[in-house]
Amino acid sequence: MLKRTKSLTEQAADEIRTRIVRGDFQLGAPLSENTLASELGVSKTPIREALLQLKMEGLVSIQPQRGSFVFDMTSQQVVELGELRDTLEVAALRLAARRSGRQLVGVLAAIGVEMDRAVADEDGLRYRTLDADFHQAFFDHCGNSFFASCYQGFAFRVQALRARLSNKPGLNERSLGEHHRLIELLARDEVEAAEELLSRHVHATVAQYVASQDRTGDETAA
Repeated sequence: MLKRTKSLTEQAADEIRTRIVRGDFQLGAPLSENTLASELGVSKTPIREALLQLKMEGLVSIQPQRGSFVFDMTSQQVVELGELRDTLEVAALRLAARRSGRQLVGVLAAIGVEMDRAVADEDGLRYRTLDADFHQAFFDHCGNSFFASCYQGFAFRVQALRARLSNKPGLNERSLGEHHRLIELLARDEVEAAEELLSRHVHATVAQYVASQDRTGDETAA
């Protein structure tokens, strides 16, 4: 049952968003207003309003005469999103390193320690939350509110896609190593090398997700 600290619409949006990002719903899965209303203990009105809000965030598709669905993306769309993410994150990293490099390194290092613990505990949910925090830090310290606003327009979709990969310990360990290497480069003020590493990191994630989509498609076809 939801508590009435925020509006019921906000609370419903928070809960549905969390479930989508966490991977509780399959991409493209239908979202029943009746079921969600029953599970969250509210009427259908705040659920309907929450779904409209999540549509604006790119997490929900509302199709006339059909209903609401978790967003889905083709392999090509994932590649295009990766290109946007690469361009924006690298630029944000460059600005953050220039404007508040020492503070950025401190924040990333603290997150890195927690990521180590999450991997050691095999806590995929905790790891991907910290992973999102790590990349968000570039925008928090870049000193450009428009960059941050643009990133928020697709950040939740990135997290949702990440959730479909981070249940694989081997990938988390590889990702963790790249995060620590990025911190080391920034600490030595090797910003250009850090930018190159970040770009490779983003595109590797895209490639891994596309490959996982292709395997799923093969299995479904079989």
